[in-house]
This record gives sequence, structure tokens and C-alpha cells, in this order.
Amino acid sequence: MIISASRRTDIPAFYAPWFINRIRAGFCEVPNPFNRGQITHISLLPEDVDVIVFWTRNPRPLFPYLGELEARGYRYYFQYTLLGYPPEIDANGPAAQASLVTFRELAQRVGPDRVIWRYDPIVLSQITPPAYHRLAFARLAVELAGFTRRSVISLMDDYPKIRGRLQEMARQGAQLLPFSMDGAVIEGEMPVRLDDLLKELAAIARSHHMEMVSCAEDSDLQPYGILPGKCVDDQLIERLFGIQVSHTKDPGQRSACGCVVSKDIGMYDSCLFGCRYCYATTSFARARANYLRHDPEAPSLYS
Repeated sequence: MIISASRRTDIPAFYAPWFINRIRAGFCEVPNPFNRGQITHISLLPEDVDVIVFWTRNPRPLFPYLGELEARGYRYYFQYTLLGYPPEIDANGPAAQASLVTFRELAQRVGPDRVIWRYDPIVLSQITPPAYHRLAFARLAVELAGFTRRSVISLMDDYPKIRGRLQEMARQGAQLLPFSMDGAVIEGEMPVRLDDLLKELAAIARSHHMEMVSCAEDSDLQPYGILPGKCVDDQLIERLFGIQVSHTKDPGQRSACGCVVSKDIGMYDSCLFGCRYCYATTSFARARANYLRHDPEAPSLYS
């Protein structure tokens, strides 16, 4: 069994004590997000867990527990989001410079193959047009060279539940720019082809010895040098840890998602970063309320 910790919230950043308590207890409980009365008991015993995949923007609170995880025999790797967006888009995200320091420290501890850089999602707006992403990605890639082997990208999805937040973002001067794979983004008065941007990002990644893969993209990005990726990746797991895991695509994920089957132990509406584009948080106020009633000793993140 592969444990996802978590697509639904940032467990390392906000719930590290709860996580290690559940590891010590050997199990956690996860309510069905569509039927809170239906509770799934998930074993976290070392013999039942093949790998833990952490998804995070700030793994530092988990650092004190990594030695214990390893001593108990757990294998793990990180999907680490590092974007450095302005506050109109990422209101409470970690500062880019602090994130770079944490990223490099983590990679030095566990190895660059086990820390995957997510420049994800790419938000195209008036304050983050293609030219912004060329410069931002290049600056970050220079700082991360040698500390990761893979960069993950995706284009922001327009989920109905986040449209209000995107409208608020526009009122703050960050109006989204329309784009299509076969069209152009309007940057200032000039049309800029999106495929040119993607080719440039892939080339920058290669120049710093990183492969670039996409996350759940319906469009074929391979002509731009970007392979379809798997965040929960059976092939990567075999290469990193020498074990075989399920090769079955996770049926609970989007059709374009390549991830193999895993068990997610997080809960929606519990992350405090407040990213405008977040699909896992329907209400920032609800997320704050859930965080405040979180009990680190409880079997689930919140009740």
C-alpha cells in the first residue's frame, strides 16, 4: 500500500505532530469526503506501508521526525511545491528564499531523487505572464540545480469552486490571461505562444540536469520535451527503493492523471496556505476553523 500524505492538505506543514502520532499508533482514520459518516481505517504499520508520498510547500515541521520514520523502516519521498508567486495569488505561501533553503536542506538529507520540485500550477495572469514564468523558473532552477532530478509542471485548471477566488484575484490586479495550447497568451499588446513558453521551461530544466514531466494534463506536451508524469510513481519507487508496487492507475483520480493506486490520509478544507487556485479548499474560513479544532492525538485530522 502507498500512502499519500496528502493531495488534500499540507500534512508536513500543518499536521506533522498528528502524522507522527498516527505512525506511532499504527493507524489513522479518514472520513469519506462525500459521506462523513463513512470512516475508513487505514493501517500505518511499517509492514503494511510500501512508501509514503508527502505533498508539501513546507516540510520543515516534519524534519524532527524523519529519523524516527527511517528507524521504523518507512520509505518516503517528497512532492515539494516551490513557486514564489506574489501575494495576490499565494496569500500565505512560504517565501521563495526560505523555501529554497528548506528544499536544499531536505535534499541533502534524503537525496535529490527523493525531493521532486513542483512548479505547479502555472498561473497565467497580468502579474504572472509568460515572461514572468521564464524568469521565475530559471531563477529557481539555478538555485535547485543538483538538489532535484525532476520538475513537475501543470497549467492551472479552472475549477468551478475556485472561480470566486479567481475573481477576487482579478480585483487585486491579477486578471487571468486566457490561453489554449493551439493559441496564444496576450502579454501586453503582444501574442505569446504558450508552446514556446513550455519548450523554454523544459530546456531550462534540462540545462540544470532535471527532467520535466507534466501533472494530469489532457494535452500532449511531449512535443515540447515534457513527458506525462506520475506523482505517485511506480517506476520511480522501484528505482529508489528496489520494490515492486501496484502498477494500476488510481481510479479515483482524473483521467489524465498517471498516478498508481494509493491511500490518501488527508482531509479537505484543512490547509492554511490560502492559494487562490487550490482545488482542495472550498472555504479558507472553514479551513481555519477545522485547523483550530484539530486534535494532534485524534485518529483523523478533524472530526
